[in-house]
Amino acid sequence: MAELFTPFEKGQLHLKNRIVMAPMCQYSVTAKDGIPNDWHFVHYVTRAIGGVGLVIMEMTDVEPDGRITDYDLGLWSDDHIPAFARIIDAVHEHGAKIGIQLGHAGRKAEDAPQPVAPSAIPFPGERYKVPRALTVDEVQTMVRKFANAAIRAVKAGVDTLEIHGAHGYLIHQFQSPLTNQRQDAYGQDLARFGVEVIRAVKAVIPPSMPLIMRLSAVEYVEGGYGLSHTIELAKAYEAAGVDLFHVSSGGEGPIGSGGRPGTSPGYQVPFARAIREALHTPVIAVGRLEDPALAEAVIANGDADLVAVARGLLKDPYWPLHAATALRATPDVPKQYTRAF
Repeated sequence: MAELFTPFEKGQLHLKNRIVMAPMCQYSVTAKDGIPNDWHFVHYVTRAIGGVGLVIMEMTDVEPDGRITDYDLGLWSDDHIPAFARIIDAVHEHGAKIGIQLGHAGRKAEDAPQPVAPSAIPFPGERYKVPRALTVDEVQTMVRKFANAAIRAVKAGVDTLEIHGAHGYLIHQFQSPLTNQRQDAYGQDLARFGVEVIRAVKAVIPPSMPLIMRLSAVEYVEGGYGLSHTIELAKAYEAAGVDLFHVSSGGEGPIGSGGRPGTSPGYQVPFARAIREALHTPVIAVGRLEDPALAEAVIANGDADLVAVARGLLKDPYWPLHAATALRATPDVPKQYTRAF
């Protein structure tokens, strides 16, 4: 059997295969209220029908002004729970597991009247405003907002949660010396905010529910941090309660998907392997892994425990079924579609 189609278990999370749908913003909220709609329902449920083992819903924000745009999802109110539960229940009906990525855009919140950040340093680009530095009390309130969103996600029925600590958003901003120039405890310890968020979320989810954290392994800007910094962050985050790391890169400048550095297939896999070897913690590799043979090699070679596919699943909702066929495995085809296979 292809290694890509072997089961994976971590705590209460039992996956039928090693394929993850990476979180990708849809910018499709219709009323700017953060509530998922029919687009999101069809989008996520179709990938469950297509054979994905784990669906991770797009970055879902813990407060309205924490969204990248006003057209992003949120979990800052109990009013959001029923719409998420509808999607989650349907994904479960088709044999997949599902999680939600919780985050806050920080200085990259494009539609916020005034974004917030660790320090008052704007993101480069005309469409970005100068952020206001959070006070210590506001930082601690933000931690509670992450925990409250996690409570709502659990009520909606998720199997896991992912905290977004990558791609230049708020937690990443705290952990980067480029964007965190505070003189208080949150500047002296760049992992502190992330650690507090992890502990707060871990305290309100079921003990057996694994917690995922997405990290940018390196920053593609002059003076940006490298892999050794990320490994030290990951050690602190693991000690705080992270069970799996989802290893990406970039976000404080031109990110890899924008053409820097060269984005050849599998370009981020070495980062995932390095973190896996340093921490002995399961990792998810991501980054142009839509070639079935490459995805299989990542698992079979021990580079990562799970493979996340992003744009490949936008292009082909049934990518897992086609990957199984390409790898001469038996595709898990819904009975309604068996005549096609």
